[in-house]
Amino acid sequence: MNEVAESVAKVIQLPTDTAERVARRRRVSTEIDTIGTNAVTFITPRIQEANPPATIGEAVRRSLSNRVTGAASFLRKRLTGDYLVDDFGFDPQFLESVFLPVLRPVFDRWFRVDVSGTEHLPAHGAALIVANHSGVLPLDALMASVAVHDHSNGRPLRILAADLVFDLPFVGSIARKAGHTLACTHDADRLLRDGEIVGVFPEGFKGIGKPYSDRYKLQRFGRGGFVSAAIKSGAPIIPCSIVGAEETYPKIADLPLLARLLGMPYFPVTPLFPVLGPLGMIPLPTKWHIEFGEPIYTNSYDPSDAEDPVATFELTDTVRERIQLSLYRQLAKRRSVFLG
Repeated sequence: MNEVAESVAKVIQLPTDTAERVARRRRVSTEIDTIGTNAVTFITPRIQEANPPATIGEAVRRSLSNRVTGAASFLRKRLTGDYLVDDFGFDPQFLESVFLPVLRPVFDRWFRVDVSGTEHLPAHGAALIVANHSGVLPLDALMASVAVHDHSNGRPLRILAADLVFDLPFVGSIARKAGHTLACTHDADRLLRDGEIVGVFPEGFKGIGKPYSDRYKLQRFGRGGFVSAAIKSGAPIIPCSIVGAEETYPKIADLPLLARLLGMPYFPVTPLFPVLGPLGMIPLPTKWHIEFGEPIYTNSYDPSDAEDPVATFELTDTVRERIQLSLYRQLAKRRSVFLG
């Protein structure tokens, strides 16, 4: 705001000479237009904050106006090709204009997600967020994306996802555009070296597909590949615990034969699915809590430790233990599944 004001003030300082004043006025018009183009987006939210809507109708009109403006900007850039995509297929404009706006109503109103420990999210530089995984469908990863983005000055969470996600038509393309990539060491190393916030769910399908009777009991954390990536880059590891996802689709049974026929890691049976068909796929409106724990710093390790099975196992076990304790702590404070 100060830069905009200084630019305007500098432009409108008119000289005393009449001829120069006329010429100056012409330049003022052009330069004010340029400044205005860059400043309107910055100033408008401040004006709205200073003048809150007086009625619900006005609030709705403002919201619709902002959405229409955003949609128009998105379409214009799509049509003109004025947008960037990185080597992984990440499309920041798609994330900001389409992906996150679709998820936020679910985050805010359906699951009513409470987020804590956001002071541990870095404002800049690389970090590896390691979280528990559950709930039959990977909704916890999507909600974690919203939590990180909206509590770290708009930084995207680059999630490392299973191959199956990218093999699915349409879903794989959306995942790429939203910034996600394959759960492999090469991609993790590169993203961390580029200073990104990377998210990993080491339990994989063992966690997301576990039965309801094993809820909030962490499964085995793979082979510790995420730890090796963090050590190589010196990025801190941030344990993340998610409570509420376990109850969205309580898995009470599995149909392994049907799963094999469909090429799926499991075919879940819940109290509502497949009995109610597509309606059974609506997640229960449980109350969620996402907690980001204190970072575990890896810059004290030697890069060669990334290849040391003992060092990686010890660090993996430490991360797993931190997440499990956080889950127990949150569960002890929870009043009910739906009220939190």
